[in-house]
Amino acid sequence: MEKEKIIKVESLDFFYGKFQALINVNLRVEKNQITALIGPSGCGKSTFLRCLNRMNDLIDGIRISGSIQIEGKEILDSQIDLVTLRKKVGMVFQRPNPFPLSVFENIAFGPRVHRLARGEELESIVRHSLESVLLWDELKDTLNKNALSLTLEQQQRLCIARLVAVKPEVLLMDEPCSTLDPMATLKIEELMRILKKDFTILIVTHNMQQAARVSDFTGFFLMGELIEFDATSSIFTAPGDKRTEEYITGRFG
Repeated sequence: MEKEKIIKVESLDFFYGKFQALINVNLRVEKNQITALIGPSGCGKSTFLRCLNRMNDLIDGIRISGSIQIEGKEILDSQIDLVTLRKKVGMVFQRPNPFPLSVFENIAFGPRVHRLARGEELESIVRHSLESVLLWDELKDTLNKNALSLTLEQQQRLCIARLVAVKPEVLLMDEPCSTLDPMATLKIEELMRILKKDFTILIVTHNMQQAARVSDFTGFFLMGELIEFDATSSIFTAPGDKRTEEYITGRFG
């Protein structure tokens, strides 16, 4: 029985002005799986990730064609509500970006904006969100603490909890461990494995070991093209394209 595909990308081309950053990308992403996107710097993987919640729309001079469907809905439609899309498809960036507010207010911000809850229900959402990223026990007695005073790892977990609070379907992670030390990185990776029970996760990473450890599927980008996409175990043990093999074995990139 074929597993459910939550994201379907067909014939995707993307331009920054005259420069084509993505070339005829076709991809299917399974629900409740972790998909890693790998490739050398400037190959298009972060551009692709930002296409999935239309973050690239904030850049002047971009042009996009093709199709991106999330849960059967075409997100490149000019009539789509981008606020609703970005609630459904949340993003975690390379460097943690908590608001300069308390831990509680960081988590409560999204539910308030989207009018999802207030009062005791809001408090319950804050607790659940912090529990989901394994921060509740650490911070339950200091919810009024400024989030900027947390460690980098705690800040990154908090940013993930901030997304969880608005109940997205998909979590996009653009090198979420690039500023973290090895121990903190392993903790975030373990958190991803826990979260995939409830969310579909796509992660951009330059770390081959991380992709091999944490993902179920891997896509290799090179010069704007998706060269190969397969189960992670296949990509790392028996890649079908010579360029993939050369990249993962460190011969270029």
